[in-house]
Amino acid sequence: MASEQIQRSQQSQQPLQQPLAIVSSSGGSAPGSSEKINFKALHVREFSGHKKKVHSVAWNCTGKKLASGSIDQTARIWHVEPHGHSKNKDIELKGHSDSVDQLCWDPRHADLLATASGDKTVRLWDARTGKCSQQVELSGENINITFKPDGTHIAVGNRDDELTIIDVRKFKPLQKRKFAYEVNEIAWNSTGELFFLTTGNGTVEVLSYPSLQTLQTLIGHTAGCYCIAIDPTGRQVCCSKFLYFAVGSADALVSLWDASEMLCVRTFTKLEWPVRTISISHDGQYLASASEDLFIGIAEVETGRSVHQIPCRAAMNSVEWNPKYNLLAFAADKQVDKYQTDEGVFRIYGFESP
Repeated sequence: MASEQIQRSQQSQQPLQQPLAIVSSSGGSAPGSSEKINFKALHVREFSGHKKKVHSVAWNCTGKKLASGSIDQTARIWHVEPHGHSKNKDIELKGHSDSVDQLCWDPRHADLLATASGDKTVRLWDARTGKCSQQVELSGENINITFKPDGTHIAVGNRDDELTIIDVRKFKPLQKRKFAYEVNEIAWNSTGELFFLTTGNGTVEVLSYPSLQTLQTLIGHTAGCYCIAIDPTGRQVCCSKFLYFAVGSADALVSLWDASEMLCVRTFTKLEWPVRTISISHDGQYLASASEDLFIGIAEVETGRSVHQIPCRAAMNSVEWNPKYNLLAFAADKQVDKYQTDEGVFRIYGFESP
């Protein structure tokens, strides 16, 4: 989620005092394994290339490429080897005339990347050539973007709380809807039949798709809801398959919801500042959450137990688990220490060697 969107609601927020969970670690495993992870044995690698701070990071569907978007008006695509030590090559994507606030990959095409910018345009890029293949200009400064799970539509949110649905094949707007409340982050459910909005009212609005009619309003927080993460895998429990989704809020809590019943089943209380960004691991076992606290918290989804903290030097703009491996990419806001800089840097945690 873009940091500017957070600032619209966050200016009066203060850190909340929450009980701290005990940090522990489990047995070891390889980065792609669904077994317990020995978090303390894993390492962080740093990736630099942008000229200014990175707002957003996103993995493609194979987990081998990562895209980063920056206020330097560019995006970059990085080839990341989960088990390798080779030098990471990157491709610079130029064309936007304002900050690249958000980006996302086509869920079914490993080389198609969409970017949303403050210049009012949305662009589709071919990661093999680094060239823009499609673009469309919308009505406002774009700060949110997400693909429909089947790759046919893109949803874009702007700073004026207007949602636009784009047909990917024609790359033209299909429909628009302006909301009377602050819209922070957007997401489809795994089937594409439901559409979620996190709002400044502290609610999650559940809409039908494609009608975008409100089906349900979920109330689980006492302050604005900033971010949402969908469980990437179905689970088999008592012969029925269901999904979770998680919501991060300005009340410093993360709530976990049963998507079939639309009920809150658990809350995570590790952070003390408004939750800016969250992500669920590829196997559905772990939730990463971050805020202005100088760490990224990792907790077990099923128990809520805190298992690790990744130290940080600044507030987080974006965290995202790899869709195939136990690698977590993250990008921070400006550096706390004025004598050090994180300009143009993002990091990936989970490597077996530095």
